Order: sequence, then C-alpha cells, then structure tokens
Amino acid sequence: MTTQLVTPRGRFPHVRVVNGFAFVSGTSSRRPDNTIAGASADAMGTTSLDIREQTRAVIENIRTILHTVGADLSDLVQITTYLVNMNDFGGYNEVYGTYFDFSGPTRTTVAVHQLPHPHLLIEMQAIAVVREK
Repeated sequence: MTTQLVTPRGRFPHVRVVNGFAFVSGTSSRRPDNTIAGASADAMGTTSLDIREQTRAVIENIRTILHTVGADLSDLVQITTYLVNMNDFGGYNEVYGTYFDFSGPTRTTVAVHQLPHPHLLIEMQAIAVVREK
C-alpha cells in the first residue's frame, strides 16, 4: 500500500494482479487525510457535492493505484461506475470523456442506493492489463 492512498475501509487491497491483469477495488474520491474531493460544507452545515470534481478525483486515484503495479490509465480494459444519482450522469460522463475515448476501456454505469459515506456520489472499480517490462 502507498501513503498516497487512503486506508481501505475494510480488509481488502487497493489492487490485485492475477495472470497479467490488475483488478482495482472500488475507488472513491476520498483523500489520504479522509476528506472527500468534491464535498464541502459551509459554517451553517450546508453541503455542496460536485460530481465533476469527484469523478476527476476517482480517476486520478485509480491512476495512482495502477502506478503501484506498473500500469496506467491507458492500460485499463474495463471500468464499472456506481452513481448514487443518475442525474449526475451528465457531469460524470463529461469528465470521463476528458480521460477516455472510443478506444478506451469498456464501461458499465449503474445506479446504487448509497455508498459508504453520504458525501460520496461515485465509486469506480477497474481492470487493467499489466504489461511486462
């Protein structure tokens, strides 16, 4: 595990390499200090959640995880995305499109009732090819 990543909220690895594939566990926009990118609250407790910022942070967290096993975003072959609210699909899709195009990984996006923290709007899991150096 790297100090650039959050501590998993359970007994599982961030990534596991098997037969040349890296399987990335569900990844959120949580930072190593346990704050959440794309989530803030004002002095009155009004919460602001930003799907674009959270999507960007999740993809960058996946990039960091992949680097620990010698892979990068270009090595992804599949991504599964979990959205708490499908009304966020447009913002998520917009940011996703800045990282990937039609030659990128296959993708499935599903709606879920909730994620492990009420400020999380999105979680992704991924599979990448780990190329021999």
